[in-house]
Amino acid sequence: MPAKPHLDDPRPLIALAIGDPAGISPELTAHALALDDVREAARLVVIGDRRVLEAGAKVAKVDLDIEWSEPVAPLAACARPQFLDLGHLDPATVERARATREGGEFALANYRTALLLAREGRVDAVSFTPFNKSAMRAAHAGYDDEIGYSLGVLGLPGPASEFNILEGLWNARVTSHIPLAAVASQVTGPRVVDAIRLTAASLRDAGIATPRIAVAALNPHAGDGGNFGREEIDVIAPAVAAARAEGIAADGPFPSDTVFVRARNGAFDAVVTMYHDQGQIAMKLMGFDRGVTLMGGFPFPITTPAHGTAYEIAGKGVANIGATRAALLLAAAMSRRQRHVPAGGVAAAR
Repeated sequence: MPAKPHLDDPRPLIALAIGDPAGISPELTAHALALDDVREAARLVVIGDRRVLEAGAKVAKVDLDIEWSEPVAPLAACARPQFLDLGHLDPATVERARATREGGEFALANYRTALLLAREGRVDAVSFTPFNKSAMRAAHAGYDDEIGYSLGVLGLPGPASEFNILEGLWNARVTSHIPLAAVASQVTGPRVVDAIRLTAASLRDAGIATPRIAVAALNPHAGDGGNFGREEIDVIAPAVAAARAEGIAADGPFPSDTVFVRARNGAFDAVVTMYHDQGQIAMKLMGFDRGVTLMGGFPFPITTPAHGTAYEIAGKGVANIGATRAALLLAAAMSRRQRHVPAGGVAAAR
């Protein structure tokens, strides 16, 4: 359940987990702590190793104005960000720009701690700077993505999904981190309907009362009347009709090579795509350094920058803070809204 307001401070409390230590995550975390608009929008509890954060601050060239705390200490009711020091990684042992088991263990420990704080109602939302999936998989063999890991930690059955968000435009997907060869068999009517429902619920949680949702086709030219495949006729169109019968403003299937042009021009609030790169390519071309990933289907907001660990620029002090800033501001905005909805009214309960 969402956390209760904390004392007299109206700002939501966000747990921010430091991501992969070999990439740009430490410097992004440090930079985010120095942003006035982020500090005005939310109180932050940062989770990681103090030495890693201090190394990131040197790269980002920012001064750290925070409260240091042991992980067993209660969360402080203070205006400044608080840091929970797990003391579990010496940055001197980190080889920059290399995915390692140690880096994955560091990021997983931080993220798990943040999730448990949210599950206990001690924070309102969770955010994290970028992970490296190879490092995460080396640390946790069953790791496929953040969705599955988060459901496991929280003991939730799902459904849940990633949303990529760029300046008001949302992208959802029916399938995610699976081989492209497996996509067609996984695009089923129930999965498409579930994706549309979860998209509509998550958009409502974000304050959009009547979301307009476009559903992309799977095949070129939306199957061209069955000439290039029948998934649009047999699976996707009936799923869209079923969603509309539930009162959801969904339409499609539309050819995926044009639907984002219409959405960018304001025709839709979200596009539901059939597979990962179908939407990711479009969204990242429109704003790689500004996009946010939101994990929908959870009882509290979970956000992260939509870009990765950027090993190629790690330690150079040139990482763009835009997406991290946007991720924290989205988590704050959604947390404020969820404080005013009845218990059980968030997307996960629908």
